[in-house]
Order: sequence, then C-alpha cells, then structure tokens
Amino acid sequence: MTTYDPSADYHALNAQLNLYDADGRIQFSKDKEAERAYVTTEIEPHTRRFTSTRERLEYLITNDYYDADVFDRYTPEFLDAFYDRAAAAGYEFETFLGAFKFFRSYALKSFDGKEYLEDFPQRCAAVALSLAAGDENVATSYLDDMLSGRFQPATPTFLNLGKAQRGEPVSCFLVRIEDNMESISRGINAALQLSKRGGGVALLLSNLRELGAPIKHIENQSSGVVPVMKLLEDSFSYANQLGARQGAGAVYLSAHHPDILRFLDTKRENADEKIRIKSLALGVVVPDITFELAKRKEKMALFSPYDVERVTGKPFADVPISENYDRLVADDRIRKTYIDTRKFFTTLAELQFESGYPYIVFEDTVNRANPIDGRVTMSNLCSEILQVQEPSTYNDDLSYAHVGRDISCNLGSLNIAKAMDGGLVSTVETAVRALTAVAEHTSIDSVPSIRRANEEGHAIGLGQMNLHGFLAREGITYGSDEALDFTDVYFMTVAYHAYRASHALAVERGRAFVGFERSAYAKPAGQGNYFDKYTGQGEYADGHYVPGPKTDRVRALFDHYNIAVPTASDWAALRDAILADGIYNQNLQAVPPTGSISYINHSTSSIHPIVSPIEIRKEGKLGRVYSPAPYMTNDNLPLFRDAYDTGWKAIIDTYAAATPHVDQGLSLTLFFPDTATTRDVNKAQIYAWRKGIKTLYYIRIRQRALSGTEVSGCVSCTL
Repeated sequence: MTTYDPSADYHALNAQLNLYDADGRIQFSKDKEAERAYVTTEIEPHTRRFTSTRERLEYLITNDYYDADVFDRYTPEFLDAFYDRAAAAGYEFETFLGAFKFFRSYALKSFDGKEYLEDFPQRCAAVALSLAAGDENVATSYLDDMLSGRFQPATPTFLNLGKAQRGEPVSCFLVRIEDNMESISRGINAALQLSKRGGGVALLLSNLRELGAPIKHIENQSSGVVPVMKLLEDSFSYANQLGARQGAGAVYLSAHHPDILRFLDTKRENADEKIRIKSLALGVVVPDITFELAKRKEKMALFSPYDVERVTGKPFADVPISENYDRLVADDRIRKTYIDTRKFFTTLAELQFESGYPYIVFEDTVNRANPIDGRVTMSNLCSEILQVQEPSTYNDDLSYAHVGRDISCNLGSLNIAKAMDGGLVSTVETAVRALTAVAEHTSIDSVPSIRRANEEGHAIGLGQMNLHGFLAREGITYGSDEALDFTDVYFMTVAYHAYRASHALAVERGRAFVGFERSAYAKPAGQGNYFDKYTGQGEYADGHYVPGPKTDRVRALFDHYNIAVPTASDWAALRDAILADGIYNQNLQAVPPTGSISYINHSTSSIHPIVSPIEIRKEGKLGRVYSPAPYMTNDNLPLFRDAYDTGWKAIIDTYAAATPHVDQGLSLTLFFPDTATTRDVNKAQIYAWRKGIKTLYYIRIRQRALSGTEVSGCVSCTL
C-alpha cells in the first residue's frame, strides 16, 4: 500500500501528475498518494459503519436503500461469507480519478447525501447478487470477475442493481417512428418514458414524409422532420432524470431523404433558432450508392418516403436504396429531387468540424454483415448497436394494433488486459451470462415494442476496453502489424467463446431466440451459414480467412497467457452444435465508447488509442483532475502516442481488424490534427467505408489556443 502525507491535499497531489520531478520524469506515485489521501480523508470519515453484514443489510433494506427481493433469495450465512469474500479481495483504486468517479457517481449514499453506504466491493456484491437471482455459485463468479477488473457492467447496470430507488439497468434504447401521427405520438411518449428511466434514446425519422408532401392527398401539407426533431429535443429536456442530467437523444435519417440538408442545417452554428437543434444528436444512414455516385460525379436522388411507401408497400427505411436506386429513379410515381453528391459529403464534413455530428451508418455494410432476418435501419446514441426492428401499428386511440420490435441495449465490457491475465475464456462466458441476466430481469412495460424484442431476442452487447493499455504493456505499438494481428485474434477468440456460452444457454433453457431458424446461424454449412467465414467455406474480406495468429509475437502472447486460439475445426464443431440447438441471444457483441467505467477500471477507452498520456478532465467544483494512461511508465512513453498523433488510418485499421468478429457495431471516433480540412475528413470516411467499417461516431479535431498550447476539454463524449 502506498504511503502518503495525511496533511497533503489529495487534489494538490493529483495535480503533481502534470509536473515533472527534478529528473524530468512524470510523478506517477503522486496520483496513487492522491487516491489514498482522498479515500482516507474524504471517504472513510463519512462512511457509515456496521458491526456485521447482517446489521448492514438489515439497515439498508429496512430504510429503503436496498431492494429486499434481491437479498431474500440468499441465506444469511451465504451473505456473510459472500461479503467477507468481497472485503478480503483488498480492492484499491489504481488512480485518484477512478476513486473520485466511483464515490461521486456510483456508490450508494444516504438520502441526505452526507454518508457513504457502499464501497466498491460492496457495490460489486450487490450487482452480482441481483444478476445471479439466488444462484450462489453464479453470484460468486460475477463478483470475482468484477472485483478483478476483468468484467465491468455498463453504468446503468452497475449504478442501479440492488438499490431500492433506482432506474433501469439498460444503457439505451432504439425506437422506430412510422409515417403517421399515431407513431409520432408514440415515439415522443417513448422518448419521455425511456429518458425518465435513465436511458439514452435514438429514434428513426427516415420513414416520415418530407416537407411539402401531401397529407390525405392534399399537397404541400407536411412539415417534414425538423418539427418532430424539435418536439423530441424538448421531450428529452423535460425528462431530465430527476435533475441529475438532461435526457439524451439521437435521431437518424437516410441520406436520400428529401429533408436531409434541412436535417443537417439544424446543427449549424448560425442556424435560425426556430430550427436549431442544440442537444439532440444526429445520425445519417448512408448506402453504398451514395459513395458510388460521388465517385462518378453524379447527382444523388432524394426520394419521397410518402411515395416510396405508397408504391412499394414498404416504409422507406425498409427499402434498400442501393439495390433499388435505378428502379426508384425511373419510377415516375415517386417524386424525387437531386443534390450534388460531392457537396453532400462536403456538408457532412463541415458539420463534423463544427459540432462532431452527424454520426454515420454505412447501411449496406451493416446489412451484409447482419446475421438476423430483416434489415438494420439505424443505430443508437453511441453508434454501436445494430439490430433488426419491426414496425408497430396503432389504433385510433393510440393502442397497439400490432406490437412490433424495438431495441434495448444490455451492455458491459471486458478489460482486455485483465481478461487476458485471467485466461479470457471463463470471463467471456461469465460476461455473456451476466448480460443475459440483465436482459432477462428487465421489462420495459412503458414501451411494449421494446419489451417484446427483449423477451424474444435476449440481445446483449459484450464490449471491450483497454486495448491500447494492453498493447503498450506488452511492448506493442498501437496500429502496428502485431497490434492488428492481436486485435483480429483476440476478437475472433472472444466471438467463439461468446457463441459457445450462448449455445450453452440455449441448451439449458431449451430454446433459441425467436427467429433463429430464419437467421444466418441456421443456414446449412457452406450455404451462407454465418460461421462459414471461419471454416474456409465462405469469403472473408479479400479471400478465405484462416483463424489464428499471423505473427510470432501474437502467437507467443496467447501461449504465454495459456489461451487456446480457436481453429477452423473448432468453429465447425461449434457451428454444428448451434445448428442442432440454436443460440439463446439474438445479438451478442457491441463495442461502446467506455467513459466512466474506463476510469474506474483504469482502462483506455474502448479500443481507441488514448487521447493524452496524462488526460485532463474537468470534474465539477473540483476543477481539473489528471489521469495517467494505464500501464504507462517513464520508460515506455513512446508507446503512448495519443489518438491525434496516431492518426485516423491506424484507428480505422484497428477497428477493421475487429469488425468481422462483432455481430453488431463498434463505436468509432476519428481524431484529426488542427491542420485537418474537410477533404481529410472525407478521405477518412471513404477509407472507413472501403475497409468495411459499419459506423462512425464522433469526429474530433485537436483544438489549440492562440498561444499554441492545447486546450483541455471534453475528449471523450460518452454516455
């Protein structure tokens, strides 16, 4: 345990991270001293003490801090031993910022806010007990993986479970809106209800008729998508989660919707206040044909959703634009306008310079990789969730004529470094089961379409974090050939064991997810089965894929950690087992941006490179807080190049190595130097599309003050 001067101020100690010592070296020990000083002087004196676990639980349950139903499933003797196990782990935060964020945002406090009622091991214990639902062995495995740092549930799960006064353990939601007033009304209601429960909400606007479209055959009646955006933004502002923070929402629109330029204009800095969208995130769904038209220097057609649905019988978002483009252009029954395709991409880049928006979904790339029957038409607030939805229909009184399927995001992430240390396999299986428990124990009754999809699909999103930290610890440069090889092999291995775990769940539950028989998982081997790419029977990128390391360094890494890499024959055997029994989870993987949970776990965010070796955060009244990159020492500093210096190409290459093994998406932010132009952004977008990237999240441009020193600010915009 690090010693410290009890009279020293923890904030001042942390600030010394930003000051070199007399030998010109970073003072890493000062941050650990700050963590110990903070816990000892700020937390421990304000923590309520109990003589036993039984006394503590009785107090917390009786006073409505803990949910009695969670703890009543276990014997008092087991709970005593369980909490003793948690305490015996001797957990300490690795950084001051990790401790600060946990106690400020996650730990249970008294209702008056004056006392802490939990430490980190006790929070992990409450979450594990809740997820295990009475199974003592499962609860123990969940606890061990969380306390070791191998697996970390997403913020809503980690924050809420076990508490009596809580929101939902679900990270975010995706809701379709159809081209009728009933669906619009239901969409706004969903935004209010889901935001109240603590989740970010994304909504699809592509199906709404454009400005000036007819209503009941009367021309020039529709107001288009912008007024709906304003209603949604006001809804999120109103449902502000008990004042803790504003509700968070995103809207997605097809690039070939006639309102696309108006949609984008709402984010311009000089936009009229009547249309300006301040807090709502924007996403654009871009098909292959848009890039091809730009390459041919042809104009792009924008199609009336009203006419497309009237002619085809399908909502606009469900009509593949690339596949049907020429047919739609030739059909005189469908109104269309034209814009300059290259100017459209320039507009995207301009807005991304101004605001970081819009996100981009590469529609055809997503759907070519989608193993589930149906089309993916949108993504979520962080652009990593890619699932099939089904439209709902409504009666005049707004009751459901047909309950469709919308999406909830049950997320958690592995710490790559700690998971590798622990042998990886059991941690993947534990994480899949834990996230499945989140799905099974959640019922969003206020939005029946989300409840139905969750009950039928049990979709989860197993994510990853700390790639850069792990690579640097092992002496590997981010973006190098060895790093890309590791990324490929690691994600392939995780996928294999995630599918193994989901297959085991299907066998135990006696059923697969609803619709399994129509998925690519159920197709015969060699005839489009999802796993053909691993068994040499299907195309993978530019040719056949051979599972396994391509470099000696990565081969040695997996040998060192005693992790067997799945072979083609392993995949074939798993495929055959899944053909016989199915899998329980409709979707298994999604890589979100990891913010607060990365700091708590002292991990680099997601699979991005670091934003700074010593990151500067502004934390409320405390002001500037400094956080060192994990595993960074004064001797390995060259391995910690930041994302701006690493460059967008290396980041895209890294994500491209992981993408084929992830059934959903990966939240990918692109970082550019302050010398970047819109042309550079467009080049990166095209490169990402060609490399098979599914979505792009934020664009970040390095900002510099007039003096030439870097401006610190928000460097990781995550939820």
